[in-house]
Amino acid sequence: MTTLDTTTPTGGIRTARHGVLRLGLARVYYEARMYFRTPDSVFFTFLFPFIMLAIFTAAFGSAGNIGTAPDGSGGVSVGAYYLPGMLAAGMLLSGVQNLAVDIAGEKSDGTLKRLGGTPLSPLSYFIGKIGMVLVTGTIQAALLILVARFLLDIALPTDPSTWLTFAWVFLFGVIACAFLGIALSALPRSGKSATAVVIPIVLILQFISGVYLQFYVLPEWMQNVASLFPLKWMAQGMRSVFLPDSFASLEQNGVWDLPLVALNLGIWLVVGLVLSRVTFRWIRKDS
Repeated sequence: MTTLDTTTPTGGIRTARHGVLRLGLARVYYEARMYFRTPDSVFFTFLFPFIMLAIFTAAFGSAGNIGTAPDGSGGVSVGAYYLPGMLAAGMLLSGVQNLAVDIAGEKSDGTLKRLGGTPLSPLSYFIGKIGMVLVTGTIQAALLILVARFLLDIALPTDPSTWLTFAWVFLFGVIACAFLGIALSALPRSGKSATAVVIPIVLILQFISGVYLQFYVLPEWMQNVASLFPLKWMAQGMRSVFLPDSFASLEQNGVWDLPLVALNLGIWLVVGLVLSRVTFRWIRKDS
């Protein structure tokens, strides 16, 4: 039987790739475990969408359904309307906010410097962080949907093709946000300033992208600004999954426009990948 000679260039490259992947997957477990051991991360990125959905439902539920016809029929409950936005916000918080703050802290306290002196490559480190966001984001989304269905009595889609749309919007959105979080971690000058730098950016995006405010009531210029960023497209994609087709007329172009959603999320995924690789350093340049 012929065996692969790992001393050849091809065998060596293949072995190196396997080593990078193996280290990256090992980091996923470590990162996810550390995430759930950090109370502030769990509260502000994992539980925050649950809390906001409960607040909106309790505060505005008595006002009646959103999107009702002139005769008072139709529409959806307040909780059902805000569910897509909270799912999109959870993706943004898990990826952008959590990673930007977390990596800036690791850079400030010397964790990244120590990792840079080990066999761990930046790619393995990225795999660990992105894998952690995928794991925690999936758990968060699943629990949020279960809470919406069984505690808030929100009807869920039954068409398998609709859930397929949910899957690709979620996957594109989470990975893009993870890369952008890695890139954004280069902006704060220290771990202490990371929260002050990152949270206002994330909060503004949520207000202008249809998470906390009904997107169709925002001025056109604000909708145009929101369209430059991925959260608007993540929220629009999620609304296409969980809201009736009649709500498509309330979107900026009057349709769900899922191909445009996919295009914009794909562009941001590539942009995030490039920015994260270009800006990532084990230590700051000015250290």
